[in-house]
Amino acid sequence: MEPQLTADAIDDEVVAYAAQVFDLARSGDAAVLAQLLDRGLPCNLRNDKGDGLLMLAAYNGNEPAVLTLLAHGADPNLANDRQQTPLAAVAFTGNLAIAKHLVVYGARNAAPVPGGRTALMTAAMFDRAEIASLLLIYGADPGERDAGGMTTLDLARTMDARRAIAVLEHWIAGKPPRPMPEAEAVEAPGR
Repeated sequence: MEPQLTADAIDDEVVAYAAQVFDLARSGDAAVLAQLLDRGLPCNLRNDKGDGLLMLAAYNGNEPAVLTLLAHGADPNLANDRQQTPLAAVAFTGNLAIAKHLVVYGARNAAPVPGGRTALMTAAMFDRAEIASLLLIYGADPGERDAGGMTTLDLARTMDARRAIAVLEHWIAGKPPRPMPEAEAVEAPGR
């Protein structure tokens, strides 16, 4: 006679499997993640905080997982329960390489909710000048205002983010972006 699985046992197994999948997104082997995605794992699977696999990979700097998820159709604009997007996450952490991949695959600078902070605002606040430049090159509007009425430049000044302030003032003055090889355009495969 085969052992019977109870609902609790199945739930425990599902929870353990999900934890492994989320760990793969954070810091695991992208090839294993790709195999799971090829077998039907939803690329926009979310955890209990609403963080999608792409959010976890982007925030944790797992570039191979980011590329794998994007290639499998993960939504680069999928916000979590706190209305944070993968692009805003890398604007916070400062990972320019992942920011490039996200914008190439269609990540928008826009805040997920009216009056929220955009990825450009986040980059500027945390003095991520290269990411701010990248977002400006890809069409981010430095004149947008958050719920408190502050622009990107206002927020950068509040945080004394000197490099970002210089980038924004340069851009607002109508000068072309300063040469920044780190912010060169990249192309998505097959696009």
